[in-house]
Amino acid sequence: MSSPDPQVRAARNPSTSPTPGEEPSTPAARGGGPVRGPVVAVTGAAAGIGAMLTERLAASDEIKQVVAIDERRGECADAQWHILDVRDPAIAEKLRGADVVVHLALDLDLETDPAARTAYNVRGTQTVLTAAAAAGVHRVVLCTSAMVYGALPDNELPLSEDAELRATAEATGVGDLLEVERLARRAPRAHPGLNVTVVRPAVLVGGTDTALTRYFESPRLLVVAGSRPAWQFCHIEDLCAALEYAALEKVEGELAVGCEGWLEQEEVEELSGIRRMELPSAVALGAAARLHRIGLTPSPAGDLAYTMYPWVVSGSRLHEAGWRPRWTNEEVLAELLGEVAGRHTLAGRRLGRKDATAAGAAGATVALLGTAALVRRARKARRRI
Repeated sequence: MSSPDPQVRAARNPSTSPTPGEEPSTPAARGGGPVRGPVVAVTGAAAGIGAMLTERLAASDEIKQVVAIDERRGECADAQWHILDVRDPAIAEKLRGADVVVHLALDLDLETDPAARTAYNVRGTQTVLTAAAAAGVHRVVLCTSAMVYGALPDNELPLSEDAELRATAEATGVGDLLEVERLARRAPRAHPGLNVTVVRPAVLVGGTDTALTRYFESPRLLVVAGSRPAWQFCHIEDLCAALEYAALEKVEGELAVGCEGWLEQEEVEELSGIRRMELPSAVALGAAARLHRIGLTPSPAGDLAYTMYPWVVSGSRLHEAGWRPRWTNEEVLAELLGEVAGRHTLAGRRLGRKDATAAGAAGATVALLGTAALVRRARKARRRI
């Protein structure tokens, strides 16, 4: 997931620094009286999900103070800002006095080098968990994705939170998220007294750019023959509300979050007005793998599984705690379609206006299967260098 997402790294700007001596305003300072709620630290607070959650928590009468951590200063004036990389062990001092840490400094950008992305995500999560324990924080909230359950033909509809995590590392960022999940399970054993809550959103929508949101930028919706897609979305506002529930300790454990129910592929096509392009599995997966291998698309073939098979979640733990999504799948899909209007993507690759016009004229099937032409173009470009 790229910015903003559960998994989001804020834009980098190390040269930005906080105003010396500046004190944040708090609900009490604004005349609301003393607040007895927790002090909550948010990493990745300058942009995306982190920025939205920081603003939400800072406005809450149930939060005593918000500590915002990122590599640049964000917009929220009511938070106490600390400017540093989450991989810096000095973060432990910045977390001292916090009751809860919500760790959202993840990089799931499609264009980031995979090795650099993994190094940032895993090392950052390790450092935050260790620093939180050292600082006396009693709860850390991590955000991964419901993708960790895996998209498989025999998945139940819906999956419970306790369902086995059967995903593999073949899709964008999923390997990193599985490692974050492993660190979450290990942390309470390594640091007795530290509670770790994990929030797993469905397809995240709301200013996001992922392989799954790019699926709806194509001139045709790719459907793999014999597959059984089921679409469940999660609006970023609902995710922030669920993260707030976790930060306020209204719910704990492993939490799945998404809209109620799901949409079948036929419903998605009817609502979107985008027609399908159906291909045999071997053709679709083979073409996607070749295009990714030669560097022409950012999405590996593993991303296709999440458009082929269901990975719908129940969200029962949040529901039992009183949380409900405000958005429906139909509403979130409509918002997504509005966001991607005017963008053109084939096989996960963004196209310029000229390429998009040609692709529309030739048809999506020709564009997807025209691997040889793309390879020739890439080879000619390399020879010119």
